Amino acid sequence: MELVNVGTQRACGLIREKIVTLELAPGAPINEQELAEELEMALAPVREALKLLAYDGLVVITPRHGLYVAEANLSDLEQVSEMRLALEALCARLAAQRATSDDLAVLEALRQEQAQRAAGIEKATAEATRGLFDLDHKFHQAVARAAQNRYLADTLERYYGLSLRLWYLALPHLGFLPSAVEEHLGLVDAIKSGDADRAEQIMRRHVGDFYDNVRGALPAEGE
Repeated sequence: MELVNVGTQRACGLIREKIVTLELAPGAPINEQELAEELEMALAPVREALKLLAYDGLVVITPRHGLYVAEANLSDLEQVSEMRLALEALCARLAAQRATSDDLAVLEALRQEQAQRAAGIEKATAEATRGLFDLDHKFHQAVARAAQNRYLADTLERYYGLSLRLWYLALPHLGFLPSAVEEHLGLVDAIKSGDADRAEQIMRRHVGDFYDNVRGALPAEGE
């Protein structure tokens, strides 16, 4: 993203948000001009942003049918979960080995905020769950930064975005997120103590359990 101009970056972020949160539904056609007007942006950065999102697997560009939002299904979940399970586990291991004092301070602050937010949720409303999604994202980004490998962090960010749309599809059926946040507490302790094996194990279980829950909430193919 470093070589992409600011306008394209902004357009990419805004359109990604619309796709991830299902404002632009899976399979929906995309009219570049209408989208640019809606975002109050010029056509050029919107067009470039759509190309980037096509590379990320969120938009499909075809000569015959034009542009449309990529479909989302269980097969996507299986493939994305395989990648994230391996990469997140590696990330946690490296974070336990390389985290700086600043990294640890950020992780501790985020886990405290998550614990407070989860404790204050009486029921898993859509708004509350979205808030925890945002915090979860920040936490995983912080672990990725603590791993001190920007290529790993960039790759994880791409797969996190793909995962998030699938989670939004399952959102009406999810009631487990506050309890899942508790696993971050043990993960931070493992990273603080430099226990790479334990950090990797906790992250692998955390990500795996999360996908198991989302998998159970999504409709089967063809339903």
